[in-house]
Amino acid sequence: MLTRAVILAGGKGTRLAARLNGLPKPLVEVAGVPLLERQLLHCKAAGIRSVLVLVNHLADRIAEFCRAKNNFGLDLSLVDDGEPRGTAGAVLAALPALAADDDLLIVYGDILFNADLERFYAAHARCGADASLFLHPNDHPQDSDLVLTNEENFIIRFLPYPHPPGAEYPNLVNAALYLVRRAALEPWRALGEGSPRALDFVGELFPAMLEAGQKLYGYTSPEYVKDVGTPERLDAAEADVASGRFAGGTLRVARQAVFLDRDGTLNEDRGYISRPDLLTLLPGVSRAVRRLNRAGLPAVLVTNQPVVARGECTEEELRVVHTRLEHLLGLEGAYLDRIYYCPHHPDKGFAGERPELKIACECRKPGIGMLLRAAEEMRIDLNRSWLVGDRTVDVQCARNAGARAILVGAGAAGENRAYDVSPDFRAENLQGAVDIILSAQGAV
Repeated sequence: MLTRAVILAGGKGTRLAARLNGLPKPLVEVAGVPLLERQLLHCKAAGIRSVLVLVNHLADRIAEFCRAKNNFGLDLSLVDDGEPRGTAGAVLAALPALAADDDLLIVYGDILFNADLERFYAAHARCGADASLFLHPNDHPQDSDLVLTNEENFIIRFLPYPHPPGAEYPNLVNAALYLVRRAALEPWRALGEGSPRALDFVGELFPAMLEAGQKLYGYTSPEYVKDVGTPERLDAAEADVASGRFAGGTLRVARQAVFLDRDGTLNEDRGYISRPDLLTLLPGVSRAVRRLNRAGLPAVLVTNQPVVARGECTEEELRVVHTRLEHLLGLEGAYLDRIYYCPHHPDKGFAGERPELKIACECRKPGIGMLLRAAEEMRIDLNRSWLVGDRTVDVQCARNAGARAILVGAGAAGENRAYDVSPDFRAENLQGAVDIILSAQGAV
């Protein structure tokens, strides 16, 4: 059970100065409630009972605030370590105050979050990592620090901004929310104490841990975790609180999602796409996906990819194709919350085919294996969700899953009639489908 958290609350909040009115950054109000209060109460609701708050700038004001709130009923300690040490340096300096067997939730003091911390911790404990980083896609990956993971979701590389010209990377961003084994930090204490400058988690410590062979896990979630460290981001967060997007942005309750077919729905249908240069977005797709993102509706790709079973593309090569898809969407401020694909194909007789993948499976649409996996991993209520595709196989898949189906006319448009089934709605393209979905939401 997760019992201890560390909140990094020592920043000056220079970029937020106009909104602070002399307060320390952790006490900036988000929709009328101080950010630190929101963070502490969220930790308490997850069963955390002991919180160490690392302070620096205007530390006395933070201490006074916590005393006035009776420390929120928590075992709350504030530590002012003097000179700013950076995110990792501050935590390393505080290690003597933390029990040797602790798993620590580390929270940056400028993030607003509504994540299921118990679920996050369960994944961390299950994978056996030294540290687990909360990751998610964002709407500006081209100018963000990115994280590269393998098929098992372990982190293999950090990709700092700026990126090389023409580089295409998966859209995964560090959300500044970590679970770390306290013992895994112990070997690095001297690095923190001896560093002549501030030591950062992402820029220095996590890459050093990877280099030393420690295991870092990437926990990818669509939940609400946002930096509110600038006036613009604070305004956006307050709008999310007012709209209900913040309250609904948790995996503690099942939510609806929009499942999206790939070829003919997001990108031009060119048959079996085995190379990234063959993938071209259809007009208006990025805008349509961006509207789903901003409405707080997870956009989840579910695609049959028999090209793998046919031996025309490996799983790694397919990842490169999907990396291009994420890159092209990201250039226009859009992202997919998760990508699922079925590599199987039941028919044999292709040169170079892979026999182990030539099977009848549960994940190939109209089977619902991909949707069931998404429902489990992302707490999706299939009966409230949508599936948008260009073929009757997509409509039949939606029927099998209990979801609503929208058939778009950008691609095959159901003309093959492989399944004798009618959609709930028809639309010319993905933009029209999103119009229907958001109208049903009351959020056009």
